[in-house]
Amino acid sequence: MLSKVFATIAVVITGGILLYGVSDFPGFGDPHSPANAGVPGQASISQYFITESYGDTKVPNIVTSVLADYRGYDTMFETVVIFAAGMAIFAILRVVGDDSERKPRRKQESSFTNGDHSRIIIGTTCRLLVPVIQLFALYVIAHGHHSPGGGFQGGVILAASFIIIALAENLNSALKRLSETNYLKIACIGILIYAGFGVMCQVLESDFLDYGVLQPILMTDGPEMARSHSMLGVEIGVAFTVTAIMFAIYANLSSRGLLRDGL
Repeated sequence: MLSKVFATIAVVITGGILLYGVSDFPGFGDPHSPANAGVPGQASISQYFITESYGDTKVPNIVTSVLADYRGYDTMFETVVIFAAGMAIFAILRVVGDDSERKPRRKQESSFTNGDHSRIIIGTTCRLLVPVIQLFALYVIAHGHHSPGGGFQGGVILAASFIIIALAENLNSALKRLSETNYLKIACIGILIYAGFGVMCQVLESDFLDYGVLQPILMTDGPEMARSHSMLGVEIGVAFTVTAIMFAIYANLSSRGLLRDGL
């Protein structure tokens, strides 16, 4: 009971501080806000992004150029936050060792063997749809810097394809395709890919995530195309982490940390 009281107090205090901070924000769409007005005699930040983004990065999708280049630090740590959230859920829920005291769930058999014709239809349909969903996810990731999409969106779609398998059949079927060991490795690899681009820039004596200096390594026509190709690389890293963590969260929540049967 005492812990709930302290938790409530912490939530109220934190909420009050956040609400107080909101009062200092400029109004929505305010043309005189720092982001829109800028410094006298110079273009505003938003105007610079709109007019100069393509010239700097050769990426027609301004959203991607802002997220993966101009504010690449922020996006990298957003990916780290997703990774940390998944690891926190894993640490809290995952049952390791003897779980005999837990009430066992009713065993779910594969939709193709339990004799339930409606589940056979669902299972067959999902098997036909999952490859299409995964191809579309890869398209969203690969074209995220040229059209709407990117690593976050494509990663969620790719994770959804594995979750659909778990819902249509059972969690064990999905884990055969993306096991616990593999999704933990993939989540870590995604972070390393993103940070690796930054480290390579530093090795070449430039700033962290200053992609233009990677032109000799990526063999591009100029630093602008190096930035474009590097953004594709970091988007792939984001997709790895998002896919693995989204599926890991579902697997642990749906099975109460047992990683079997599921919903």
